[in-house]
Amino acid sequence: MTDHHQSTRGRPRVAFVTCAELPDLDPDDRLALGPLAARGVTAEIAVWDDPAVDWSGYDLVVLRSPWDYALRRDEFVAWARTVPALVNPADVVAWNTDKRYLSELAAAGVPTVPTEWVEPGQAWTPPSGGEYVIKPAVSAGSQDTGRYDLTDPEHRELAPAHVRRLSDAGRVTMVQPYLDAVDTAGETALLFLAGPGGLAFSHAIRKGPMLTGPDLGEAALYKRERIDARVATAEQRAVADKVLAVVPGGPDRLLYARVDLIPGPDGEPVLVELELTEPSLFVGYADGAPDRLADAVLTHLARRR
Repeated sequence: MTDHHQSTRGRPRVAFVTCAELPDLDPDDRLALGPLAARGVTAEIAVWDDPAVDWSGYDLVVLRSPWDYALRRDEFVAWARTVPALVNPADVVAWNTDKRYLSELAAAGVPTVPTEWVEPGQAWTPPSGGEYVIKPAVSAGSQDTGRYDLTDPEHRELAPAHVRRLSDAGRVTMVQPYLDAVDTAGETALLFLAGPGGLAFSHAIRKGPMLTGPDLGEAALYKRERIDARVATAEQRAVADKVLAVVPGGPDRLLYARVDLIPGPDGEPVLVELELTEPSLFVGYADGAPDRLADAVLTHLARRR
């Protein structure tokens, strides 16, 4: 579906990229369409794998909700490399859509959730106890993600079954300790948007706990989240800055970034994920955020002139 706000004559033309299951965009992203129109930008909605779309006809192509790519990552990355004026850039997409980037960030000194990686075909024996999260290294929207209490006999059977299911599909598995601070403090997402001086902090939100138990292989585009506005602490801001400083190519190439943090066992924030490809930006939870997203688009349009 395409949104034509006004005549396109002489106006920059921008695509907001989605998937066929969300042909009208996520409602949060739609909040930026009015501010873009007010700034003289023609914003259109385009599905990433629609062969009828001429991507070269856009002045800027902004990835927003192509959330069906996880099982087609190679196709998605190959597509991204063909799109002129893509943000975030295709090399960032290739790096960020495989969560093994967390190993690089940990090696660079970023505090991250400890992660065990299980390659397809590799045997995995569950730890003797404790709570763990199992998920694929390539996923979006918490798809194929489960929480397991390994003192529970049923969970001790379901956890390796989850790993085998991912392995049989040729997918790399991540096994991480469950950080129980998420049950009380929640997860903090810090949102950054491009500005004239580079990527800048915009706002933060709190996500409540989402994982209630094992994953049973049920298909869904994404899991529903409980979202509230939040004020980021100085410690969270400092960790987020440290994360962004080691993004390949530097953070100032980015139109947006989302840094997801949870308190670790010592209460200090640790990185859960760095979202640079298709993150929800939660602009509806902060005053002025839709306008800041529109201004970020204008910043990148100006760079391409």
